[in-house]
Amino acid sequence: MKIAGATLNQTPIDWKGNVQNILDALKAAKEENVALLCFPELTISGYGCEDLFLSEWLWEKSFNYLLTDILPATLGISCAIGLPIKYEGKMYNCAAFIKDGKLDYIIPKQHMAIDGVHYEFRWFTPWPVSKQVKFKWNGESFLMGDHVIDFHPYKIGFEICEDAWRKERPAYRLIERGVNLILNPSASHFAIAKSVIRQDLVINSSKQFNCTYVFANLLGNEAGRMVYDGEIIIAKEGKLKVKNDLLSFKHFNLCVYDDEHDSSVSNYQTDANEEFRKAVSLALFDYLRKSYSNGFILSLSGGADSSTCAVLVAEMIKIGVNELGVDKFLQKINQTKFRNEIQSTEQIVQQIANKLFVTAYQRTKNSSRETFESARQLAEEIGAVFYDWSIDDEVASYTEKIAQSIGRELNWKTDDITLQNIQARARSPIIWMLANINNALLLTTSNRSEGDVGYTTMDGDTSGSIAPIAAIDKPFIVQWLKWAEQALGYESLSYVNGLQPSAELRPQENTQTDETDLMPYPLLLAIEKLAIRDRMSPVEVYFSLQQEGKAYGVALKPAIIKFFKLWSRNQWKRERIAPSFHLDDFNVDPKTWCRFPILSSGFKEELSELEKIN
Repeated sequence: MKIAGATLNQTPIDWKGNVQNILDALKAAKEENVALLCFPELTISGYGCEDLFLSEWLWEKSFNYLLTDILPATLGISCAIGLPIKYEGKMYNCAAFIKDGKLDYIIPKQHMAIDGVHYEFRWFTPWPVSKQVKFKWNGESFLMGDHVIDFHPYKIGFEICEDAWRKERPAYRLIERGVNLILNPSASHFAIAKSVIRQDLVINSSKQFNCTYVFANLLGNEAGRMVYDGEIIIAKEGKLKVKNDLLSFKHFNLCVYDDEHDSSVSNYQTDANEEFRKAVSLALFDYLRKSYSNGFILSLSGGADSSTCAVLVAEMIKIGVNELGVDKFLQKINQTKFRNEIQSTEQIVQQIANKLFVTAYQRTKNSSRETFESARQLAEEIGAVFYDWSIDDEVASYTEKIAQSIGRELNWKTDDITLQNIQARARSPIIWMLANINNALLLTTSNRSEGDVGYTTMDGDTSGSIAPIAAIDKPFIVQWLKWAEQALGYESLSYVNGLQPSAELRPQENTQTDETDLMPYPLLLAIEKLAIRDRMSPVEVYFSLQQEGKAYGVALKPAIIKFFKLWSRNQWKRERIAPSFHLDDFNVDPKTWCRFPILSSGFKEELSELEKIN
């Protein structure tokens, strides 16, 4: 028997598109003589429907599409398809098991994902263990509940995503009921190195429960923030049987296991730099096409953050063209209008970038020649349109108006933050003009380390449509650029890789650097992980770092105090950062991972306790 998993790149309430992806995967599975196919979680509606799940019409529409459009295409095959279903006034996250054109069972999820980026209890109710009912719809009756399915030579049971991660997981009870095949339809978000954890879970589960285990995940940037890697894993009795390549640009992928011709494959090894490259490239690709935008706009400063964003746009084009071909790539991003201008040469990425990507170096008298060259050379290597202009007149105009109003000249001694911020803010209106002219997405370049401490200008460098790197820390970005220079061949990155990160907002004689303004980035990251990810108090952070014994070049206590003060007073900025992609095991986006009060005491008592420690 051939068993398969399918990954799909779905979009919330894109009924025609989502159903078509399902039908395409079913057709491909039939062509390979697959007997049983497992689709991801909430396949029909999309997983990221948010509060639309609270509406009555959404689940009804999902179920109607299942019955009218999908069931007729399942003749000759069996499959499990995810959708929401309401029963007795409560919404359930379900998998519909279909056999040869007939809906046999509806299996609801038993455990809700409620940690980190997940909020399922807001919409769904856990299904009670062992409960079995009849679900009635338009005169028909369907079996719904905690069922085991006879499917010779298998007995099938379900663990739907979060079910498998709990200590009281369904598998323990399923095996007692004779199950030897477990299907796991999932919507498990991407995070760097998470695939290895999933792989271990599937392999160990298949060994522990002496079964065949099928895991099928969603694919792509489904709804704006979460990225899904499209992972399909099939393991049997402790051996990895099949596994697909992750983060595909295709609308579906199939992964088939033939138990008659049994073999094993090597376990997946993670590469954080490569995963980051592919995940953000796919996220940008999906965001571009699903928002029906014409491309990207970037204020390219020549620094690490904007250079990272620029390279990722170029990699999006490179990966997309390599996987899909030029025609399909342009078709998927709704940009076939300039196909005739693209020639089939080795400069194909640069030619497409010239149509999709516009950059601008917005200098002031405080900008350096080094960052200008860094920006210009990178844009040229990528193929992006590159503009260069001065904003000194705009900055002077704003500054003079305020000086006249308040009756004094502004100076760097008393007005440091004001004079820095007006430069960052003056860049925003004109770069937005380019975005509007092109109907393009403006990329904002804030990273997670800056978001922690508010080292970013609201309505300045935070201004944009999406924030591709807002969920990743600065030390990772700095090392990734060095990797990209060598591994991806971007020779122009030698400029930025030779610079110290700097906002370049103070006069050049002040030799401004980010780490002088803040603290060494490795220390900021260490404090962040303990304070935000591990939720430690200031005193706990101090003792943990002290016990670690690592030298960061500055005193620990003042740095920790500075971090907590800046963190608490800058929550309002994090609330306004443009939508970002979840990429790590945590982030500071209040709409996904980390909620914090906008107003608080600012850890006054906790920092006082830290200051008293000798």
